[in-house]
Amino acid sequence: MKNILSTIIFIFFLFSNKVLSLEAGKWTYVQDKEWCYIGSLPVETDLPKEKKRGDNYILVYRIIGSPEKIIQIEAGYNYKLNQDIIVKIDKTSFKFYTTEDVSDSAWTDKDKEVIFAMKKGLDLTITGESSRGTITNDTYTLKGFTAAFNKLSTDCK
Repeated sequence: MKNILSTIIFIFFLFSNKVLSLEAGKWTYVQDKEWCYIGSLPVETDLPKEKKRGDNYILVYRIIGSPEKIIQIEAGYNYKLNQDIIVKIDKTSFKFYTTEDVSDSAWTDKDKEVIFAMKKGLDLTITGESSRGTITNDTYTLKGFTAAFNKLSTDCK
């Protein structure tokens, strides 16, 4: 079920200019008719400047009417299939995965645990490998995450 919803959300974001409202170092809340999300751009990445990459960001989204909150990572490139994407929050690591259908995005089956860690943490680093073998490390600040998450929890109805 999560993959179907994630694919639908991905399509919304792909054609939405609202994703462009995300900022580095800030957690932004966006609400539409069918869904809401909070998201941020990385404050740092180690991808060499000569490498090309699309938009990359992290979201926590919710379909209106559903209590489930889902984390989605957009890499800006296709992830290497069957390779874990590692999300490190301070000193704790979580494994995310990708699918053949949407290989430039990643999810986890432990959304609640990761969100709990995000509320308590300071920094989040995503380490992923592209289908071409390039490894990237994207760092996000978690400053402001809890306030944005609380807004997502209370205002997304």
